[in-house]
Formats: sequence, C-alpha cells, structure tokens
Amino acid sequence: MKGHILNFDAVDWYALDRFADRTVFQTREWIRFIAQTQKAEPLIVELREGKEVAGYFAALTFTRFGVKILGSSFPGWTTPYIGFNLAPGVSRAASLASIEELAWTSLKCMHIEVSDPCFTIEDGKSLGFQCEFYSSYRSDLRKSEEDLFASMDSACRRCIRKAEKNGVTIEEAHDLAFADEYYAQLVDVFAKQKLVPTYPVQRVRALIKHLEPSGHLLLLRARDSKGKCIATGIFPGFNKLAEFWGNASLRSAQLLRPNESLHWYAMRYWKRHGIETYDWGGEAKYKEKYGGVPCRIPWFTKSRHELLSKLRTGAKRMIATRQRFLGWLQGGRQSS
Repeated sequence: MKGHILNFDAVDWYALDRFADRTVFQTREWIRFIAQTQKAEPLIVELREGKEVAGYFAALTFTRFGVKILGSSFPGWTTPYIGFNLAPGVSRAASLASIEELAWTSLKCMHIEVSDPCFTIEDGKSLGFQCEFYSSYRSDLRKSEEDLFASMDSACRRCIRKAEKNGVTIEEAHDLAFADEYYAQLVDVFAKQKLVPTYPVQRVRALIKHLEPSGHLLLLRARDSKGKCIATGIFPGFNKLAEFWGNASLRSAQLLRPNESLHWYAMRYWKRHGIETYDWGGEAKYKEKYGGVPCRIPWFTKSRHELLSKLRTGAKRMIATRQRFLGWLQGGRQSS
C-alpha cells in the first residue's frame, strides 16, 4: 500500500464524506479549525493498493522546537481522534504502515501520533508503536428514547425532571457571541477546582466559525425561569457519531440541574438526525450516571529518537503543572 498526498483545496470532500467510518473530526471544517488554532498544515493522503483506492488519511503537520510532527490527532487539540477512512476489508495496520513510511521519508517528520476509533491495539503494536488510550463512554442512540432514559441512574433521571419543574428550558444557539458566554461559565467551573481552562476563548470562537455553518455543530443554552443563561453545551456530530465537546454552567445555578437537561436534549437531537452513537467526550466519574458503556480507543505514538518520546511525556506534565499554577494565581487575584 502506498500513500499519495493530495492538494487539500482540490480534495473531493463529498466522496470522502460518504465513507461509512467517517467522523466529524475528519471533515474539511474540523481540519481547518485545527489548522487555524494550532498553526498546523492540513494533510490528506490517498491510500492505494495497486491501482485501487483503499481509503484516505487525515492529519496535520507542525513544528515544535525544530521537530516536525505528524498528528492525527495530538494532545491539546481538543480532538479525540482523526485517523483513516478505509474501504471494507482494508487493513488499518497496513494503512498505518504506509503512513509511517510517508511520514519518515516524504514528510521528514520526527514524531507521529495517530488515534483512530476503529483501531485495535495490535494495529499499532505490531509496527512498534507505543500505545496510549482515549477512554470514554458511549451511548447507543439506536435505542428508543424510553430505553435511553431508563439506562440513566435514578438520580440522573430525577435531575432532568427537577430541571423541568424548576422552569429550566433548553434552546439551540447559532451566534458567535455564544463562545464568550460559554467561556465565562467555563472559567467559573474551573475556578471551583482552582484551575484555569485548558484552551482560550479564541478556540471556541474558531470552532463555531468553522463548524456551525456546516450543520455539524449543536450549540445549546439552558435558561432559568427568568430567562437567564445558566449553562451551555457544545456537541459536534456527523454521520454515525456525535461527541460531547464541552459543557459549562454557573455554580450559583447548578442546583437547578441544567447540565443533565443539556445532555438529554443533545442525545435526542442527534438521535433525530440519524446519529447512532453519543460519545461522552472522555473519562470522568460523573458521566457514568448517564448509562453509557466504557470504551477505549488506541492512541499510537512513535518517534525517530527515544529522546523525543521522553520530551513529549515531560511536556504533558508541564502543561498540567502550568494549569494548576495559573489556577492558583487566578484564585489569589480574586481573593485579594
């Protein structure tokens, strides 16, 4: 199998979007969103076995401290996976091997990261990749609304009913001002843990700019009985899968239980639009109450030199430490 780099502006996106394994994170709009916010170069590779097209691969390349990296996806991109779109029966391990060859030779990269929702552990391990995981929960939206609601624990169901009794209403949003509203609430959420958000408000503005016109992004506001916005949520979706990308609420209004109502609205919205799976956007204890099934998606990494792998691990730790320090600093400013 051989990979051939395509001109990004000349890609037949309609043909790519018809692949059965296509996700929102592989669409033209999402790739452009990453390119803008990460200062990265988009990359679409056509994979061929002989004269036959076996599929496609989406990624971005960028340089950090003089090291060229191929990411599909990469930590900090708020994108859990990208990866391949392949014809039925095509091996993902063989596809990954062709991308590795392309990365080292034609692209002159020094480090590769690839996460694909259809990977198995062996797809990468057999090629010498290190394996981490994107861990999350998933709800099957092919179930009836009654079954989805019943799969939640009793406390979660009570919260949804309580929000309705308290006059909480959910509305769909389409305006760019939503980004600032959401982010202000997100800052409030992180302040409770003495942290700061892991991305700037510009990231949210870029997401809305690129995705909202496409119809692949659901933005929700929760309002109290007086009409005040007390919670917000961001839920991209495409083809068979929707994702919980972000949710924030005012601490002062959390007793009204708007967050559970936002998720319940999003699940039903995407179900009506033909989505089959709702991914809960990562692993967290509180998400268990919604009745999703745990899932783990392999995230493969490989470097030309062992030192680069060590530097990557160290960089992740530094980012977490920086977030805690900035949260402590911000808390000190608010109390002074």
